[in-house]
Amino acid sequence: MNGNNFRMPARRFATVAAATALAAGPAALAGAGSAHATDDAGEQGSASAVVLRTGLDVSLLNRTVNVPLTVSLNEVRAPQSSEKTALTARLEGVDGGQPFSVLGAEVAAAKATVSARKAEGYTNLAHAKVHVPGLPLLSLIEVESVTSRATCEAGKKPVATSNLLGGVTVLGKKVTLSAGGPTVVEVPGVGSVRLDLSKTSTTSRTAAASALELKVSINPLKLNVAEVEGVVTLAGATCEAPALPVVSDDAPVADVKPQGAPAEAGLAETGGGAMTPYVVGGAVVLLAVGGGAVALGRRSRG
Repeated sequence: MNGNNFRMPARRFATVAAATALAAGPAALAGAGSAHATDDAGEQGSASAVVLRTGLDVSLLNRTVNVPLTVSLNEVRAPQSSEKTALTARLEGVDGGQPFSVLGAEVAAAKATVSARKAEGYTNLAHAKVHVPGLPLLSLIEVESVTSRATCEAGKKPVATSNLLGGVTVLGKKVTLSAGGPTVVEVPGVGSVRLDLSKTSTTSRTAAASALELKVSINPLKLNVAEVEGVVTLAGATCEAPALPVVSDDAPVADVKPQGAPAEAGLAETGGGAMTPYVVGGAVVLLAVGGGAVALGRRSRG
């Protein structure tokens, strides 16, 4: 092999090696990963809302058994956002099988929504009258406006609120409710009702609210009904916050800067730039390859 034939491949080899080193520099740095927050929310949140819920035992005159009255009016649940706005619910089996109206209202709306960062339940009830079996003409309770809201955001303290606006009438009597304790209404020959105003509770991730809770004990002796006992809840809302985003360490973070020195420090003084490490690395490779080529050339000539 003569000198001219050797020098041409050596030069080409040096050029290819340098180009490879320059191209590999950025790729090698890009391969280093660091921690970052992903969009995976982990556990999904939930929410619910209900305009009225009853858990009553109804004793009938002509039978010795209790007939449960369990009604949930406008009850909605999410993760999938949902909303209901029906105004009345009816119960069969009382007054000879005639339809029985449990609730009548101008507004009876329940809404539950869940997103990646927030869950919320909301209930709004306006100009409402609640009836129980055996009292077709006398309302158990009448309210002007009640609302409940439960809001749970990821990473924040949940919030539960209930509001009662306007007057309240129980078994035909106007009453004044107190947040300091229950209110008891007794009507001779009819029965008694105990009212608890605006119950709310929260934990680190959950919230629950109800505008009114009534403990009922009624002795109507009408429409084949001997006794009604149990609980009626108005305007309830609950939520559970979504989990916080999961932290992962398998992908790079953009704009990560060195610590302990100002950004771009010394680059203007030295004439350096962002590509400086790659240029220096390429020059080193060129020197090493060129030196090897010269040595090999001298050895072949010798």
